[in-house]
Amino acid sequence: MNRRRRTALAGVLALTTGLTLAGCSSDSGSGGEPELKVVGAFMPQPVSDMAAGFLVVQNSGGTADRLTSVTSPLSDDVTIHETKNQKMREVSSFEVPANGELDLERGGNHIMFMKLKQKPRQGEKVSVELHFEKADPITVDLPVKETTHNPKKQ
Repeated sequence: MNRRRRTALAGVLALTTGLTLAGCSSDSGSGGEPELKVVGAFMPQPVSDMAAGFLVVQNSGGTADRLTSVTSPLSDDVTIHETKNQKMREVSSFEVPANGELDLERGGNHIMFMKLKQKPRQGEKVSVELHFEKADPITVDLPVKETTHNPKKQ
């Protein structure tokens, strides 16, 4: 039964890829799979050949997922970093908890863009694709904000 259900869920996911990419999802009712949505995305205008990206991945599903990588036309070297004790280090993934969120924010966990192909300016948008262990990739446009932009937490 589990194998059949997984196969059916994979088929449903394939058919609803467009909805998932738009930030919508089918209502499974069971809460048995991740249901991801991205909010609050932005990139401070870079001042060098590196940049950072920040966003929140919300999971309204009953199953945790993991952000495993990020790709972007802006750089061939995009990594995810955690910050602990004011030290930054690259990690292979971040958990997106069931019925919770992954918060990538200034001073904390974030996306790093190295060796930028160009420097985006305030008012432009940078496209990224978030890759997950279970859910389909999500494409997000990061609005480029002023260098010092730091939204207040609510």
